[in-house]
Amino acid sequence: MADEQDTEIRLPATASAIPSGDGTVWADVSPLLNAACNELRDGELIHGENFSLFAAMSALEIMDPKMDSGMENGTYHSVDEAIESGAAPVPLSCDKTTDVLRIIDVMDHLLACEATWHKGHSLAQTVFSCIYLLRLDRTSPHALLHSYCRIIRATCNAVISVVSEGRTHEEEDLFIMAFGLPLGGEKDEGCLSSVNAVEETLCRRLHACKAPTAKKRVVEDLEPLQTNPDLEEGLCRALLCRLRFRKHFYHLLLCMRRPQGRGLELARKHISLCLLELEHLRKSSDFLRSVGCSAYNNALMAETTASGCQPLGFDDKLNIRTSAPAPPRAIKTLSWEMALDYFKKLLDDLDIICSFSLELLLENVLHFVVEFQKRQPDLVARAYLQALLIQDGKLYGREPIFHVICKASALPESLKNHDIQKSEALMQLVQTDESVWSVIYQHLFLFSILRNGLSHDLTKVNGSLMQLLINLLRILCTNVAWQRRKLGKVLQDWRVIYVKLEHTFRKEFRELSGLSEENACTKLVRHILMWVEEQTYWIALRFLSLGFELDLYSPEEYCMVYWYLYVILVKLAEKTHLKILAGTDSAKRKGKKKRESLVDTTKDYRIPPAVMLLKCYICLAEGLAMMLAALRNELMILQPVSPFNSEFERFMQHFEHLQKACLPDHISYQSFKECTTQAVLSTLVVYNHFKDALRIAKELKSSFGNDPNKLAELRCIEQIAERNSIALNVINRIGAVDPALKISFEFSYHPYFAVAVVKRS
Repeated sequence: MADEQDTEIRLPATASAIPSGDGTVWADVSPLLNAACNELRDGELIHGENFSLFAAMSALEIMDPKMDSGMENGTYHSVDEAIESGAAPVPLSCDKTTDVLRIIDVMDHLLACEATWHKGHSLAQTVFSCIYLLRLDRTSPHALLHSYCRIIRATCNAVISVVSEGRTHEEEDLFIMAFGLPLGGEKDEGCLSSVNAVEETLCRRLHACKAPTAKKRVVEDLEPLQTNPDLEEGLCRALLCRLRFRKHFYHLLLCMRRPQGRGLELARKHISLCLLELEHLRKSSDFLRSVGCSAYNNALMAETTASGCQPLGFDDKLNIRTSAPAPPRAIKTLSWEMALDYFKKLLDDLDIICSFSLELLLENVLHFVVEFQKRQPDLVARAYLQALLIQDGKLYGREPIFHVICKASALPESLKNHDIQKSEALMQLVQTDESVWSVIYQHLFLFSILRNGLSHDLTKVNGSLMQLLINLLRILCTNVAWQRRKLGKVLQDWRVIYVKLEHTFRKEFRELSGLSEENACTKLVRHILMWVEEQTYWIALRFLSLGFELDLYSPEEYCMVYWYLYVILVKLAEKTHLKILAGTDSAKRKGKKKRESLVDTTKDYRIPPAVMLLKCYICLAEGLAMMLAALRNELMILQPVSPFNSEFERFMQHFEHLQKACLPDHISYQSFKECTTQAVLSTLVVYNHFKDALRIAKELKSSFGNDPNKLAELRCIEQIAERNSIALNVINRIGAVDPALKISFEFSYHPYFAVAVVKRS
């Protein structure tokens, strides 16, 4: 990390001017590097000619197989050369029993390659390291191998399609790159009919070998799978479970892509069948190992097959010259057991997606996505979640995003059903514009019709609030590292939208400020603005929370993090409360006189449970921030000491995006220091924020009696509050007089809110 003085150590010109090509001269640079290391101080970098900071950071990716493919060369220079050398024979063996065993090994290794591909490695060096897939026409005489290879290619097509459409492939750049491989041309009907025909034949063979006389005679119209009657049943079962898993998995992928979530119920049935076949796959391992060891006779052992034998027909270096512009390196394929574990988790994740009730309330949708991300789903599961959420610019392909925003912002029914939503000009604008700014034009266009000709001066500004919400849903489906980075950037877009809209609406509706009754325009403005601001603070909260999941905060920084978390939670609770009150007020005013409505509002006023739950977290965040500040001030624990940067610099590093977006206004590092400098343990014991959180959590249990998830959340709050309250009392009583007291913070009850642990060393 560069220091404040930006010290540079420049390499000699001769070191950076070595010519390239056939006349390249190699020299030992160890003395030069040792000299540079002796002169470097903490925080300094070496600056060489034509070697920028960007190049230095890129160099750190060396030896990562996803980024640096290395220099390892393959055995064969082409697929034809591999085939001529006998690397992928058809049939796989002259002996029928060995042929079946080798086909099973091919199936198992392909499964391991597919899981490795899903983890982000190149398709060319994983699934398409199989020579049989590269020359599918050669397998036509072998119905079993041919049908399996066809459905593998069709499955890869389906996965690539959903990942590329969702644009989640940005996380793993190699995922959707086909490198000119023969992926296309598979039809769903032909692929599945081929698999079904082979499955039917295998079922008949299994029934025949289970008959009482199966080992004594051969059914005239049905040839046995292989020549050993004692192995017939076990081999048939091993083939069937592999073929059926592949068939149901492909059906599952097709069902999940049906529009408007219509195939989710059927997809869950295929998921249960896939899980069943996975268990049969595991159970077949012992049988295949016993048979394979005796059949292959000292064959090379592998971890990627159930039999433990090396599969035939694979060369992971065959496509290295087409897989990347850099020299390729052989990658490590996942083991067969790891592949089974991966697919089991993938199926469980897809099952959770399919079991969602397709809730149209935005708050519930966001909560579901956030909870789903806690399972740490892989790329494919997140791609299918995104494909389900956003279809044709609508939520689940059913509800227009404008309607979703109306429900989320608690708009009155009269405005939700306004004819402007059917405006052809507006709908065309929503579908074509994807910039950040067009919300201003769209809503001014809406208001101009409502007011019969409202003037505006922002017709040239592009962007869409609807598109912002769609982008937010997509961002929440990315991995947590990308998600946090993108949320930090999109925060400013949401904040600018709010500021511009507020400024414009104040300017346009200034003449309406003296009216006693709100018209449709001012109601719409008020609700939309409240919703945008609430959503902005929700994004800010998610941004800060992800820092804990990614381990971005050190214990010395917890104080500032919890303080900023407290500030954001206060604003979020305030905006949420205002939105709920506005929606309640609109509902109560409907059909009543103004005087009666005011009386009812006063009589029924009560803080909503959702706001009180936020209040619990506010107390926890404030209590932790002040306790950490008091430990620093009085016991000199967790002091912000770093040789690289100051506390102010770390404050800006963590909260730069929030500061640029002015979330909240007038909050700075100076505000943090003013709030925490005077914190003392004795005061915190008297005004114990953890006790407040505990009290509110107990009171809220009756409000969430029918929601098990909320009750579990409240129990976590109680555990955190109770333990931190006890720790605070112990520290206040003996902390100053016992130097052997050790204080640490653990996240045993909640991923974001720590529990203080007090021990004697």
